[in-house]
Amino acid sequence: MAEVAHTQHDFWRPPLQVSAPEIVHSGLVEACDRCGSEFIVGARFCHSCGATRPDVTQAHNNIGIFPLSGLGSILGLPTAALVAFLVGIICALGAIAIGFVFNAKTILDWQAVQLWRIEWLLGAVASFVAGCLLKSSR
Repeated sequence: MAEVAHTQHDFWRPPLQVSAPEIVHSGLVEACDRCGSEFIVGARFCHSCGATRPDVTQAHNNIGIFPLSGLGSILGLPTAALVAFLVGIICALGAIAIGFVFNAKTILDWQAVQLWRIEWLLGAVASFVAGCLLKSSR
């Protein structure tokens, strides 16, 4: 019976060890500098050799609750001017949304919708002017 079951027991062999210089690192996958194995997502240490993952603190600091946290530096605006700019954008979007939300069936309704649009647009203009003044005071 032992002659019939000739199987190769490759399942117990460890995987081939590749030295670190032979591994080609792509920019998409982070790999350990010591052993070359890929890091598990969110891991602080290498699962193979236990080496500390580089730039762990920097990666955690870049993840913010507010996704627009770097927008001020991209636009070159201080915080107060950025807030005024965002409020102006919201007011302008509010003026556009008024036309979609409210339908004018009479002339009185149409005048009311136009008055609301004027108010939203005045808010946007005031916010943009405040943002310009805050930017120039930098």
